[in-house]
Order: sequence, then C-alpha cells, then structure tokens
Amino acid sequence: MEVRRYTALAVVSSIVEQGVLVAVVLWLLPRFGINIPLWALVVMVIALGAYGYVGYRLGRTALERKPMMASEAMLGSQCTVMTPLAPRGYVKVGSEMWRASSRGLVIEKGQEVVIVGIEELTLLVAPLDSDDRQEKAKHG
Repeated sequence: MEVRRYTALAVVSSIVEQGVLVAVVLWLLPRFGINIPLWALVVMVIALGAYGYVGYRLGRTALERKPMMASEAMLGSQCTVMTPLAPRGYVKVGSEMWRASSRGLVIEKGQEVVIVGIEELTLLVAPLDSDDRQEKAKHG
C-alpha cells in the first residue's frame, strides 16, 4: 500500500473512531443515566488520537521495510532458534522470524542453527556442530 493511501486511511479511520467515541459519550451513555464531564471527553479524544498516531507511525514503518525474501543466498547462514524445533518452530534470521523445520530433530530455543535448505517459505535447518563453530572461529 502506498504511503499516501495509508495516510489517508489512517486519518479517516481516526476521525471515525473519535466521532463514534463522542457519539457514545454524548448521546448513548446519558440514555443509561451515565454522564461523563466534558473535560473527560476531551481527555479521551486526545488519548485516542495519540494512540492512533502511534499506530500510524508503527504501521508506516512496517510498510516501508523491505521484506527479506527466502533465497538460495540464505543457504549456509546462521540463525537462532526462537521456539523449540520439534521438528517445526521459528528461527530468527537477521531481524525477521521465519518458520523452520529441523527434519525430525528436536532443537531447543536459543541454540544456533544453520540453514541447509528452503521448501516454499519454510527454512530447513540443522544444528550448528561444534566443528563448524571451531572452523568459523578460526576464519572469522
């Protein structure tokens, strides 16, 4: 979604949300005998606006980020297990979480693994052997 469209959608949805809040406080709640002071309504509208602004900024940042694509270039990369792989779970590659499979092995959270293959959007991983760690320490 392009930034201008996202910005317009965020502004319109924020105005609608605040309009609904005002309608509920000024029209619906008094019908049930609940009267909220005007200053409290102003505070609620400001809080809802601040919440909408933070959501807009986070959403825009997420939309502008370029996703990492699963490619053959990832083969051999090291990553960290984020949920236990038994045999499926999630690993962290760079700053992104990826679905992963360990092909029948149980690998605990926090362990380092290496990407050995890719099937659709699932990374195939294997434990990083102590020999691999020693080799990387020598060369890197």
